[in-house]
Amino acid sequence: MFELNSVLAFIGLLSVIAMVFILLSKDTKIHSFENSINNLQKALDEMDEQAKLVVRTDIELNKAQEELDRKITSLYTLQNLSHFISSTLEEDQIFKKVELSYLAELGFQKALAFLYDQKENRFSLRLSLGYEETEAAGIKAFIDSHKEIYRDLILREKAVSSIASREKPAETKITKEIFGVVSFVFAPILAKEGNSGLLFIGAEKTDTIITEGDEELITILANQLGQALENARLFDKTWQAHQDLEKRVEERTRELSKTLEEVKKLSQRKNDFVSNVSHELRTPLTSIKGYASILLSGKLGALPEEVQKRLDKINKHSDELVQFVNDLLDLSRIQSGKIDLKLAPLNLKSVVDEVADLLAVQFKEKQIEFSSDSPADLPEVIADYSQIKRAFINLVNNSIKYAPQGKIKVSLTRLDKEVRADVQDSGCGIPESAIDKLFTEFYRVDSEMNQEIKGTGLGLAMVKNIVIAHNGKIWVTSKVGLGTTFSFTLPQAY
Repeated sequence: MFELNSVLAFIGLLSVIAMVFILLSKDTKIHSFENSINNLQKALDEMDEQAKLVVRTDIELNKAQEELDRKITSLYTLQNLSHFISSTLEEDQIFKKVELSYLAELGFQKALAFLYDQKENRFSLRLSLGYEETEAAGIKAFIDSHKEIYRDLILREKAVSSIASREKPAETKITKEIFGVVSFVFAPILAKEGNSGLLFIGAEKTDTIITEGDEELITILANQLGQALENARLFDKTWQAHQDLEKRVEERTRELSKTLEEVKKLSQRKNDFVSNVSHELRTPLTSIKGYASILLSGKLGALPEEVQKRLDKINKHSDELVQFVNDLLDLSRIQSGKIDLKLAPLNLKSVVDEVADLLAVQFKEKQIEFSSDSPADLPEVIADYSQIKRAFINLVNNSIKYAPQGKIKVSLTRLDKEVRADVQDSGCGIPESAIDKLFTEFYRVDSEMNQEIKGTGLGLAMVKNIVIAHNGKIWVTSKVGLGTTFSFTLPQAY
């Protein structure tokens, strides 16, 4: 019996121990579950915070994207508006390019533009969008009564907006009330030429908040208006100057035409006078020369030696005077176009050779070395043989006078559609100041050498007129002490 009780007691003890172990095991699991639950709660809290952060970030990104889209739209609108503004050069049309649709795309509903006239000390309204006529007139009256304030805004050359309301709340409140807006920007319209002014842009919606970016955009728009005004004024100024210049040119052209007609009449009178006088001189000269020849022939008896010398001089000077009269007549005929040019194909080399033979005695007397040069394929020219021969004789004779014991060379050159002739000498040369007058009638270079050399000053004038009558050109190059080259061109024969 005792053993049975011991066994039962032992079994009971084991049961108690087992129960204790079971309870301890459950308690451990409970603690483990509690820890897991706490960790899970923390994880859920962290996820909730992250979700809130993601939502806030998404909202901010959406706002930033919306703001970016608005700015891009505003920039495109400003670009288009600037293009239209700058597309006109009429000042009155510039502000008409700013339409309400552009203003709405920029996010604003009202706009005004004023230009300040410094001379008259007043503002003029140039643009009104979003306002009734009476409203705009009331604002204009307010600005006129406070013109010093708004003139100072122009002089500041810087935009002013409702963003600065905390700095000057009273002024900002008055502006909002007078202009009927909840936010605004004043930007100066600056132009170097003419009057400057102010651009006012406002928003009447409470959900429209003007930012610094908006202020920059409005400032750019005002600058564009100022540049467009300046371009229009410069264009108008240039156009007016052009019109004045055209008017002056037209008046001057009329004066010159009138003067040219008078010069032509005077030239014709001069030619007629020279022609008439030359004809009148021929008769007495012929008589003088005839009587001198009779006396010199001895038909009226022998003459003393001294008388014969005087008569020789009379005869010689009569010949010179007859030649002078003939030159005057020929020059007059050429200038008046009365001379009949017998144009035909002409070989200039043969003309130069004839002139060289004709003047060979003078070359020998003056100890002058004469030469000529021309290519084998030199084309013929269209010219009057006798007149071109006279031109060469005059030019070579001129070189003979001023290049004693020197060299004279005549060169012929083929050009594109012309033949060029150069008569070059190694004489004393011509001062640069005299070259422009060289082909003028009766002009002779004022020099010691010229005082010793006889001449009428008609030879070169005649050569020039002969060349011009052949539709050619003539010019001269010279250096004092080194010689002179007379050049002229004649058209080729086809």
